[in-house]
Amino acid sequence: MIRLDNREPIPEHLRGAVIALGNFDGFHLGHQAVVGTAIEWARSRGVPAIVATFDPHPMQLFKPATEPFRLTTLDQRAELFAAAGADAMLVFHFDREMAAMHADRWIERVLHDHLGASAVVTGQDFTFGQARSGSAAVLAEVGARFGIAARSVGPVLDEEGPISSSRIRAALTSGECEVATRLLTRPFAIRGIVQHGDKVGRTIGFPTANLPIGNYLRPRYGIYAVTGRLPGGRMVKGAANVGIRPTFDPPKELLEPYFFDFSEDLYGAEIEVAFHHFLRPEAKFDSLDALIEQMARDCDRARELLAAL
Repeated sequence: MIRLDNREPIPEHLRGAVIALGNFDGFHLGHQAVVGTAIEWARSRGVPAIVATFDPHPMQLFKPATEPFRLTTLDQRAELFAAAGADAMLVFHFDREMAAMHADRWIERVLHDHLGASAVVTGQDFTFGQARSGSAAVLAEVGARFGIAARSVGPVLDEEGPISSSRIRAALTSGECEVATRLLTRPFAIRGIVQHGDKVGRTIGFPTANLPIGNYLRPRYGIYAVTGRLPGGRMVKGAANVGIRPTFDPPKELLEPYFFDFSEDLYGAEIEVAFHHFLRPEAKFDSLDALIEQMARDCDRARELLAAL
């Protein structure tokens, strides 16, 4: 996957592309419909398909105190876009200058002059430009002046209404992994570098791979049945705690997966942990023995739930 930066010139062979424009954090069913439309249109026109995303998310600029809410990293999005068939990912580095640009000017300077876009696809409710002055309708009207065709894609619906990132976040913060998986078309997954911890898990027979949670949305604190994707693509099954480990002092927020029948060294490796089923809330135990007994039960239940994978 070619990764483009809006602050750099666009390679000549990618000018004239059809651009899917949005945030696409999570790349759920609704996002997939927008990107799929752009890719299909690009193929019919014989031009490249580029998926554009924003980093940082505009919310982080306007409300920097907002709790972490990301569903994917840029690397994860790049892989998802590539799997969908895109030729490149364009990262818009959202800053005050971009936020202050009126929609008409943004279409002219960014889409036409800088990117040389031939067409753009957005979601029906996508907004952009100063004070959200741009919309799908504005994009179609103003874009036509510069030879840029535009299409908008309506929401993808299920029995509860439009599929959205907010619904997915609500499901995850409630521990409803299965709902999030259905809307995303894959389990929510946190990716990170395995770091050294206090190694308590190793001393009690449950060695864990400690991962920082970073800018990801915090799912409901507790114990989960998970899978891990290791370097090279190998998948392993396990149980994981995400939270502050209330039995230990001082509290420390971590994602700590324990992988079944696995004893290899993962320190410094990048792994991805996917959340399949919520088992129970995080709890404080009066003794290590009580904790060990509960962890054994958690692992048995996780093995049962993951048996079909």
